[in-house]
Amino acid sequence: MSLLHQIQESVVQEGADLGTVLLKLRLLASRLGSDILEEWVKHESEGYPKEIDVPPYRIVCVSYHGTFSDPFGSGINNAPIPPYLIKEYAGDKWVNLEIRGSIAAVDDLVKSSSDGNGYLGIDASNLILMLQGKVYNGYACNDIRATISRTSIAEIQQAVRSRILELTLELEKAIPAATQMTFGAPGKQETNVQQISQQIIYGNVTTAVASGHGSNIVISVGERDTKSLIEYLTESGVPESDATEIAEIMEIEEPSSVDEPFGEKAKSWIASNLKKAAQGTWNIGITVATKVLSEAALKYYGLK
Repeated sequence: MSLLHQIQESVVQEGADLGTVLLKLRLLASRLGSDILEEWVKHESEGYPKEIDVPPYRIVCVSYHGTFSDPFGSGINNAPIPPYLIKEYAGDKWVNLEIRGSIAAVDDLVKSSSDGNGYLGIDASNLILMLQGKVYNGYACNDIRATISRTSIAEIQQAVRSRILELTLELEKAIPAATQMTFGAPGKQETNVQQISQQIIYGNVTTAVASGHGSNIVISVGERDTKSLIEYLTESGVPESDATEIAEIMEIEEPSSVDEPFGEKAKSWIASNLKKAAQGTWNIGITVATKVLSEAALKYYGLK
């Protein structure tokens, strides 16, 4: 049985060890020559470093309850604390928590919550001082409990499982040679695998603009003005050499459509180079990078 089919067979089995499946997928990624896929598998297997943006499916909501008392001895127990207040006084990451641990750590979190009430507790003691006098007027904050639902953590497992299956199915259709690869000698590198990996793991480059969390981006790119395109990309955090390279590619080819404002060479370049944003080589995160490149292309080609 080929390596790809082994991965498919394992990932659809209930209770399959995702760690083992990811190791096989990392080997397949190496055989196919996909740096993007290899990086994603590495982070899922070993955890996401602080400098790397986590995928959206690894961001979970946290709920807060607190105990409060007034000077006269009365109190309010187990009172829910609105996320708005947490975000205002402590920051968004206290409300939308990034789960950076390996998939093995995620599995352990799911298992550890299965015997309790279906929730996981996290340390929120630092919030006690931040929220003093800000939740109930005249009441002191004595204790804060933060919880994450078990379902939110289990959804990370399902998201990884779904991406692995979708990726291998797409590789099977687009790159027939992938179905012949085994544990033997390395296979031939395939150019399409970078684009397929990018689209399935991080989303289509254009789609990411519409679905991301980003604020409005001010675009200072003139139509067919390659110089302004390079300047804008450089100011946005793309190294000048990379900005020049993609600009020169866009200069000599036309976009596929309004919905896909890149030609084939540009899409291939982006799929190969976005890993630099994920690795922290660019001064811009991968989510913002996809927005910047897409919005710049729309302005450059006069599509927006």
